[in-house]
Amino acid sequence: MEFSRIKDYIPREVYEVLENSGIRTLRPCQEKAIGAGLLQGKNILVCTPTASGKTLVAELAALHAIQHQKGKAVYIVPLKSLASEKHKEFKKKYGHLAKIALSIGDLDTADPYLHTYDLIICTSEKLDSLIRHHTPWLKEVACVIVDEIHLLNDASRGPTLEIILTILKKIVPCAQIVGLSATIGNEQELAQWLGAHLVHDTWRPVELHKGVYCEGKIDFVNECEK
Repeated sequence: MEFSRIKDYIPREVYEVLENSGIRTLRPCQEKAIGAGLLQGKNILVCTPTASGKTLVAELAALHAIQHQKGKAVYIVPLKSLASEKHKEFKKKYGHLAKIALSIGDLDTADPYLHTYDLIICTSEKLDSLIRHHTPWLKEVACVIVDEIHLLNDASRGPTLEIILTILKKIVPCAQIVGLSATIGNEQELAQWLGAHLVHDTWRPVELHKGVYCEGKIDFVNECEK
């Protein structure tokens, strides 16, 4: 799908940023997500390979909510380093359109200054802390992005992520939830639990070849054996 086809459905300033960044066509998962109601506030679970365009799906959802003054957006990531990376990337890209904050610090603080920000990037542990501190601005959240949502199955981090999603669905039941993952074994069940439309696609920018490396030689799996 040509990117220009959704020009009238996203904020003009966001369209200009993305167009200037070189986007001309939408990748399969992006087109499917939009078709599933991404820009209408529907919950979406995107399960596609690495580098297939999942981040843009999240950006469109978050900026759509912010620019249309529906409320704040929260971007949940599993690692502090990834949170810092996303904050730097989004601030450079959208800093003139929204106030973007990074919240990965002391788990014993409520970070009251965050109420003035539009997009808050944080880890699940930090968001859990904010919820426990009864942070008032959480009721203003209109969009929740969950990166690496397959970590719900992780023994150490899964319970925290499951709890905060459960609580957020009660605090802001109308908030849009967008889950992103490259690998989920029970995607249908997870989509049902989230009340989300499942977007599954196998397209990847670089074709994946499987093979066995031995003594300096790679024997690739024959296409007919796949």
